[in-house]
Amino acid sequence: MQEYRALRVHRDANDQFSLQVETVPASTLPDNDILVRVHYSDLNYKDALSTIGNPGVSRNFPHTPGIDAAGEVITDRTGQYGPGDRVLISGYDFGMNSPGGLAEYCSVPLQWVCPCPPQLDLREAMIYGTAGLTAAMSFDKLALHQHKAIRDTRLLVTGASGGVGSLATAMAAKLGFQVTAMSGKTQSHDWLRRLGAVKVISSEKWLSASAKPLLAPQWDCAIDTLGADALFNIIKATEQNGAVVACGLASGAQFNATVYPFILRGVALLGVDSAEQSNDYKHKLWLRLATDLKPSALKSMYQELTLEQVPSVLSKMREGRSRGRYVVRIGV
Repeated sequence: MQEYRALRVHRDANDQFSLQVETVPASTLPDNDILVRVHYSDLNYKDALSTIGNPGVSRNFPHTPGIDAAGEVITDRTGQYGPGDRVLISGYDFGMNSPGGLAEYCSVPLQWVCPCPPQLDLREAMIYGTAGLTAAMSFDKLALHQHKAIRDTRLLVTGASGGVGSLATAMAAKLGFQVTAMSGKTQSHDWLRRLGAVKVISSEKWLSASAKPLLAPQWDCAIDTLGADALFNIIKATEQNGAVVACGLASGAQFNATVYPFILRGVALLGVDSAEQSNDYKHKLWLRLATDLKPSALKSMYQELTLEQVPSVLSKMREGRSRGRYVVRIGV
């Protein structure tokens, strides 16, 4: 392999960024343990930020984005994997300041690689990607604080039409939660009911800070992808001894808070970071995504793209006009 196709981000002398599919020399790949032929990648909001030079995501250009990849091992100098083994790569510095998965090949350290469970095909793995790992971790966190049988538990999922939110909605319904899905996209409400939400509400009134110290309890727990003032409103409307998982910042990174929900209702605020978890833990999450968390609607929750279609979809993601998951078919 002397060259390969990749999506590349360039920065010009005026700090303007451009994105296009190119044929690049194999020498652009880092000299790491494992060379993988990528079959599928996917799109996440972090990829959308990487392609416009967000310094918290990517700082070195030209750059190949893509924080997830699923493919087959070509070579492994450690001997852990053999040629043709199906593997998954997600998180760490992959697709940030290291070349990522939106390319025909990637080269990564052994510590970044997980075996793909036999119950998942590579396309299904990328329907999940980082979004699926984040949702799975959210349920792990809630299980630490669960005080009721799941079938009686009212769960709110915010940003439910997005990648993490839609997967969390479908997984929660399969587990038996009574799911309320919150979305500002009215055109997605029927779709969310088909995924298993028993109730769908608009996010509009939750986005602005409420002056009330507490709100009437409406759910036992929540998975929040919005952040900002919506997060604290949701905490204030959580039942006694409930828990809220914070795993996103679609509405912003900052919010004003008081201690009242925590000391008067005992609400727990739980954080999720899927990128830097140990590889062993990620493997356990992948096994759950392949089995008890796998919703029957999984294959209806994504759109498949070519590399050439990726730039326009990343623009939609930055503008808040995307829905569900996007899988990028690369080397199949």
